[in-house]
Amino acid sequence: MRLSDASLLVLGGVGGGLTGSMAGLASLASYPALLAVGLAPVAANVTNTVALLSNTVGTAAGARPELRGHGRRLARLSAVAGAGGLAGAVLLLATPSSAFERIVPVLVALGAALLLLRDQLRRWAGHRTMPAPILLGAVFVVGVYGGYFGAAAGVLMLAILSVAATEPLPVTNAIKSIALGAANLAAAVIYAVVAPVNWVAAGLMAIGCLFGSWLGPHLVRRTPERPLRVAIAVASLGLAAYLWWRADH
Repeated sequence: MRLSDASLLVLGGVGGGLTGSMAGLASLASYPALLAVGLAPVAANVTNTVALLSNTVGTAAGARPELRGHGRRLARLSAVAGAGGLAGAVLLLATPSSAFERIVPVLVALGAALLLLRDQLRRWAGHRTMPAPILLGAVFVVGVYGGYFGAAAGVLMLAILSVAATEPLPVTNAIKSIALGAANLAAAVIYAVVAPVNWVAAGLMAIGCLFGSWLGPHLVRRTPERPLRVAIAVASLGLAAYLWWRADH
């Protein structure tokens, strides 16, 4: 592999780690980098899933204050998301992607809307909490999507958890990253055995992801919540528009 390609993969990993741990948009930076060095779309997709496992490690290290005291909650959400990720990986290997390409932009736009309307939805719900079956069902569906493709899966997970719980955004953001990491791990196990993972590219990208995802929680901790949440939502709407356009071309 050329030095320029290796550098691009590491930088794409840093960008993916930052955007993933801060906003749930890791694939916005990492997936195009894999395509740019010549990987075919399916190979880039599965390699991206494997590389982004280091996001979970970096976020866990960088967000220890936010994760403290949430062990049982993390275990429950991670188990459900992991089951979804396993189902998503099987779905990717067994079915064509054309139908999914149509619904993905809608899901991403819905996640952005939930983030923008979070406070209004909380006021509407009053002191009621989201019923556990609905929350876990939604987490499972996002896990399926994360295992299948994953672009902006973090935004969807963040939106669901933000509406379901009243807590600071850095806490929700950290929990989102760990739960989604479980979905990635389950899918990566399947891909490692039966899919065309490019291990050199995955390793280089993972190095960058590890650093970026460690740095992200520190930046989130120091960023005002509302501007960050609005920025994530606006970026997600842009990604939804791009994915919709790509599905037409």
